[in-house]
Amino acid sequence: MPTYRYKAANQAGDIVTFKTDAANKMDLLNKLKKNGMYPISIKLVSRKKEKAVQKQKRNIETSNSVMKQLRAEQIEQNLNKRENFITKTMNFIKKNRAIKKRDVLIFTQNFYLLKKANFNNIHALTTVIETIENPLLKEIIEDILLGVEAGENMYTTMEYYDSVFPPIYINMIKVGELSGSLTNSLQYAVEYLEDTEAMNKKLREILIPNLAQFIGLMLLAVIGTIISVPLIQGVFDQFGSKDQLPPLTVWFSNFLDTLTEIWYIPVLIILTVTAAIVFYIKTPKGKYNFDLFKYRMPVFGRLIYAIDFSRLVQSILLNLRNGQRIQESLETSRNISNNMVMLSLIESSINNILAGQSWIEPFEQSGLSTPMITEMLKIGMQTDLAEMMEKLNNYMQIDIDTIIKRIIKVLPQIIAVFVGIVLIFVVLVVLVPMIQVYMGGWLFSAAGV
Repeated sequence: MPTYRYKAANQAGDIVTFKTDAANKMDLLNKLKKNGMYPISIKLVSRKKEKAVQKQKRNIETSNSVMKQLRAEQIEQNLNKRENFITKTMNFIKKNRAIKKRDVLIFTQNFYLLKKANFNNIHALTTVIETIENPLLKEIIEDILLGVEAGENMYTTMEYYDSVFPPIYINMIKVGELSGSLTNSLQYAVEYLEDTEAMNKKLREILIPNLAQFIGLMLLAVIGTIISVPLIQGVFDQFGSKDQLPPLTVWFSNFLDTLTEIWYIPVLIILTVTAAIVFYIKTPKGKYNFDLFKYRMPVFGRLIYAIDFSRLVQSILLNLRNGQRIQESLETSRNISNNMVMLSLIESSINNILAGQSWIEPFEQSGLSTPMITEMLKIGMQTDLAEMMEKLNNYMQIDIDTIIKRIIKVLPQIIAVFVGIVLIFVVLVVLVPMIQVYMGGWLFSAAGV
């Protein structure tokens, strides 16, 4: 009886991973559903295949076999060096972050143009390596080329460098290689990187100035209170004035004094809470709930889900155009995102197909997809799914652009509210006492008037 390794969520939201025997995948799926489990992934554990020993005749080797053996030995030696190279490279990248997204974009653009000119993968990679300026990225592409020469797919090597190539990018390359449409996948990858860079640039233009203003006002409130309050109070005491500083100023000054004395307590609390959150997120249940929060968070949640779902639509569309069925398309596209909620939805869709049910149902019941999206998918299943997927892809791109424009419009207003609150606080805490001294009313109190 075959052995399966599955990952599933129970009704409490906990993620469990287990290995069990079952007659087939369908039988295991039914068992999980009866036990109230929601499968995320089910994989057949491969068995070791017996290898027959092939005997060769002695002293009979053609020149071709000799060359093949030499080439195989060279590839094997190079592959043996890859593990150490990958480990060193990843450690360097994590410490230095030497590869920028712009470098990956330029590489992808050049590689796409060469593939569009009917270059094969080896020839295209060999050519594009000469155009790469970043030495670290150049070594990584050389490693990818080595894997291709050894008969591997490009995406298998890219998965080692997941901090350089985003998961969505890797899956686009995977879909292109497995479906025979790498050129189209590279075009989507270029568009994805360009759109991501443009969106990040717009968000930086909004966030950085406003956050700098926010932090500056907070520092002004803290530093101004620490410096001005003792000086003003000293002036009052020196001249014998009975005037008092504003209550808010006195409270904030006392708060800063207390915080200075017991600074280690809030620091310890912050570190403990941060460590607890990080530890929880690293657990399967915590990661699932955190990924669900990403899709439902205010302002950005809808955008994050729309981007992930649009990449899934593009991936399925590529596979359908290359003659794959919807089940095969979903299986190939299952790693389009590293979000566990999306992975669970895709796996549930595949399992629904095996059970003879609608693969659209998990997306509809999740409440994350809009009714328009699910209705378009249902119509596509009754007519031409590939054509409807293309229309849905266009609709998703328009929807994403609309969401981004709305965020760009609303985000400055949200930040302005916080900046305004801090500005009012600074005026009340720091500027009001200064104005009080400048107006000179305290002198009457000092003179006994």
